[in-house]
Amino acid sequence: MSSRHAPAASITPAYTARLFTAPVPTLRMPKGSMDPQAAYRFIHDELMLDGSSRLNLATFVTTWMDPEAEKLMAETFDKNMIDKDEYPATAAIEQRCVCMVADLFHAENLRDDDPASAIGASTVGSSEAVMLAGLAMSWRWRAKVDPDNKGAWRSRTPKLVMGSNVQVVWEKFCRYFDVEPVYLPMEEGRYVITPQQVLDAVDEDTIGVVAILGTTYTGELEPIAEICAALDKLAADGGVDVPVHVDAASGGFVVPFLHPEVVWDFRLPRVVSINVSGHKYGLTYPGIGFVVWRSAEYLPDDLVFRVNYLGGDMPTFTLNFSKGGNQVVGQYYNFLRLGRDGYAKVMSCLSGTARWLGDQLRDSEHFDVISDGSAIPVVSFKLKGDRGYTEFDVSHALRSYGWQVPAYTMPDDATDVAVLRVVVREGFSTDLARALKDDLLTVLKTLDELKPNGHFDTVQPFAH
Repeated sequence: MSSRHAPAASITPAYTARLFTAPVPTLRMPKGSMDPQAAYRFIHDELMLDGSSRLNLATFVTTWMDPEAEKLMAETFDKNMIDKDEYPATAAIEQRCVCMVADLFHAENLRDDDPASAIGASTVGSSEAVMLAGLAMSWRWRAKVDPDNKGAWRSRTPKLVMGSNVQVVWEKFCRYFDVEPVYLPMEEGRYVITPQQVLDAVDEDTIGVVAILGTTYTGELEPIAEICAALDKLAADGGVDVPVHVDAASGGFVVPFLHPEVVWDFRLPRVVSINVSGHKYGLTYPGIGFVVWRSAEYLPDDLVFRVNYLGGDMPTFTLNFSKGGNQVVGQYYNFLRLGRDGYAKVMSCLSGTARWLGDQLRDSEHFDVISDGSAIPVVSFKLKGDRGYTEFDVSHALRSYGWQVPAYTMPDDATDVAVLRVVVREGFSTDLARALKDDLLTVLKTLDELKPNGHFDTVQPFAH
């Protein structure tokens, strides 16, 4: 066949066809339809303008999974997690994950033959989990101060005690549900709360204390056992009896494997609930978290809805309704694929990479290391002395090499301290850490020569 008789589609250039000679509408739905390959190409090309997720060292959220996990998750995009009667296998997998998390954290009264003995729920990350745990503490406080349920609690102001280093979702919880936040301040050189701060802050209207297992600012572990011991003594001496919730979003899938000797979970009787992010060191793509309670006693039954939806009576305690089942499937894949030994090996490798990077930074003339990756695989550091430029300059300069390393100021009352932070995740190898170190040294050499005196010294968005 001569070329002049060839089908038009076979000679249509990819980027100079009619559809590609004008911008795509962005704020209104286009009038006409579009070829699927063209729609894909438009969106794919625009997404190239994003930074590389693998080089995003600001986020704790997983950016790499096994291809087999990706395949399973793609196969279950269409399953709605709320439709438990229609998707019983997915519902069973969800409850198995809740059981495994509850068992990992030493919850009470777990039975191998009864998946319902684990009291908890899967959530869309720790943000939803935090809201649910906060609601449970709030309602238990109501029952405590108003045992006759006559509304006497309405004349009082519930309070939640926590460090100024908490993630913003705790501020959201307090604002959305009319709870007064009592923030415990930080200070230079101390970026976690102390037992004495907690004792000084609690009173009869305190619904609970939040302690963090792996802060987002530095990755440090708050002294949870010491806080619980101080509150135990306070209650034994006739003082207030205040429960503790552990925000283990970042450290819940690290500490049990990396530091099994650290007692922070339900082995401490004062800990009543724990949240954890499966999409952080649970090693699953974004969209999965868990909240678990010590036992059924700590989840008020009035918060649990029983919905007759699409065929069956379904108990549910969530803020969201419809959500994809693929995130739960991805988490279950990790639990089966890795097991406890596999998680321990992964966390050990990530910690080794983080500690190597921390050692390199510590040995340099430029940085003071705040956390070296030995608690969880997070390295936070700041510039030594007055170098004529700031942490924000370093962060900005690294972006020219593709690295996204956040710079931010510390929480109240340490806002005059600025730091850089690197989160070491699965997929960030020691070789990549070496490349980051080399690029960082190049950046520092340039800044030392230019001394820009803080051209980018502005507060940047803090990364989750």
